[in-house]
Amino acid sequence: MSMPFYVAPEQQMKDRADFARKGIARGRSVVVLHYADGILFVAENRSQALHKVSEIYDRIGFAAVGRYNEFENLRTAGIRYADLRGYSYDRTDVTGRGLANAYAQLLGTIFSSGGEKPYEVEIIVAELGATPQLDQIYRLTYDGSVADEDNFAVMGGSAETIADVLGKGFQRDLGLAAATRLAVRALGSDGGGNGQSRTLGVDALEVAILDRTRALPRKFRRIAGDRLAALLTEDIEPSDPGHVQPPTLPPEPTVTETQLPPTSGTDPNPVDGQPQEPQNPGP
Repeated sequence: MSMPFYVAPEQQMKDRADFARKGIARGRSVVVLHYADGILFVAENRSQALHKVSEIYDRIGFAAVGRYNEFENLRTAGIRYADLRGYSYDRTDVTGRGLANAYAQLLGTIFSSGGEKPYEVEIIVAELGATPQLDQIYRLTYDGSVADEDNFAVMGGSAETIADVLGKGFQRDLGLAAATRLAVRALGSDGGGNGQSRTLGVDALEVAILDRTRALPRKFRRIAGDRLAALLTEDIEPSDPGHVQPPTLPPEPTVTETQLPPTSGTDPNPVDGQPQEPQNPGP
């Protein structure tokens, strides 16, 4: 009977971490950052069907890099968690921190288990608060570690290079157009092997926002196509297609004195402002 090879726990965890990090580094980057009216998601993604940025709940967004099938399972599990908690208790009980804790437990269990490989994913859970000070961005790594990011977060690719470009140009009160251009410029700074900056077009980007100014309860909306092109080139912030303006009611007609019907039994043409008594026609 052959004896299995012994591997120290420290070496086993190191090998699993290296395996997950290499898989994540092969993915294209995602940037999540605060802007004046909410939270912006910008991902380098040339697919129109396989999204790296999605909505979890009314004010909660999700972004991921790595293996698509693995982070899609996490996204689906997060939606189930949010729907169940919101239905059982209240919609306000669904928070980004609670969702991040649930993801951390799941990823940590998978990473520490020796029976299956670790997930090659990194994810971000972003929650839009009632005020900019209450916005939250949580970054979760393959081993279940959670980091509360202050201004922005970067995952995948050359994350350090992209984060350096973001740090130099970031301001908390940036408008949507300025923040989007900064994120696109930072993603383009990851030139790959040649080290040169790239120009990313509209077809290579996936952009979405959590918009605090949106009147609907669901604050998540995507920006693509001509609206994204106008945002990047002409500094035109796209209008919200999901916001329906209330119908404008026609003004009520005003009743003037000449439209009032004559009072029964009085002279319709009064003299000196006093109505005349009706004349007796006689027997």
